[in-house]
Amino acid sequence: MQVSFDVNGESVSADVEPRTLLVHFLREDLDLTGTHVGCETSYCGACTVLVDGKSVKSCTMLVAQAAGRSVVTIEGLSGDDGLHPIQEGFWERHGLQCGYCTPGMIMSAAGFLAENPNPSEQEIRHGIEGNLCRCTGYHNIVKAIDYAAAVMRGDEPAPAEWEVSK
Repeated sequence: MQVSFDVNGESVSADVEPRTLLVHFLREDLDLTGTHVGCETSYCGACTVLVDGKSVKSCTMLVAQAAGRSVVTIEGLSGDDGLHPIQEGFWERHGLQCGYCTPGMIMSAAGFLAENPNPSEQEIRHGIEGNLCRCTGYHNIVKAIDYAAAVMRGDEPAPAEWEVSK
């Protein structure tokens, strides 16, 4: 079947098997390997992308369901001027360890912050609960998303616990 949609701002058209999952199409046909295959049951969230601005686990979405829509992967999140504030937050607040969950976590955070630009710590924890990280206790991930939320609002991010206040 023929499908057409946008991926990271570029128009894509392809002839695909009707049963092809979006995660496999992104990785295997478009070589966008930042979208990870984890559990393939939507449990871990490593495959999260944005579809029309909403977080979607691409391991449970068919490519055919993306027809006519806009998909953004981790590769399309940053702009010409550098890292997206969420990516910057993960860098500044050490929000990753092995990095396997990081693209999905960042994409989930992007969808979450689009809906809630001023979240509390508890709201951030709730917003990412569909994403698993097997390496951390989520503390720095939450701090990274809080950092990003502040930057995206135009506020000064809270200092990291290890930074000395001036």
